[in-house]
Amino acid sequence: MIDFLYSIDVSLFYFINGTLANPVFDKVMPFITEVRNWYLVYVLLWFIILFNGGKYRIALAISMIVLAAITDQVSSSLLKNLVERMRPCDTLPNVHLLVGCTGSYSFPSSHAVNNFAAAMFFGYFYKHLKWILFSVATIVALSRIFVGVHYPSDVIGGALIGVILGYLCVKICEIIIKKVLSKS
Repeated sequence: MIDFLYSIDVSLFYFINGTLANPVFDKVMPFITEVRNWYLVYVLLWFIILFNGGKYRIALAISMIVLAAITDQVSSSLLKNLVERMRPCDTLPNVHLLVGCTGSYSFPSSHAVNNFAAAMFFGYFYKHLKWILFSVATIVALSRIFVGVHYPSDVIGGALIGVILGYLCVKICEIIIKKVLSKS
């Protein structure tokens, strides 16, 4: 059964990474997948929340930093080292590699974990932004397959883990906000 699931994962990987490859995606996907290209967006989002985020803006701005630290550590330092899955660019032939193959482990995709956690968290508090947040998270996560560094299951698993961590952060934030409000 595991071999069958792996063969589906590899087939989907080659379909997305190879069959769907084209000159436009070859330029756009490396840009999308590069986290440094999103720093300005993250900083702007943080300031928007801090200065125009409603009643709980300070708690949410602080939570954004905590959420990013937690999700990144859970995916990069904990789960990747537990699973130790090699990246497709390290194990498969004929990968259409558009960025460097880092040599770190593959499961889960930290890009997917981080972006889906943020989409879940902020989509909960800013419901009008939910579809934009999840759309961006999906595009960033898919870019990891297009550039050749993650299997589809890495991205799907990362998205699920991110949603769970984002939801847990929502619940913790709600508890903290209720305790602060009950004291005022």
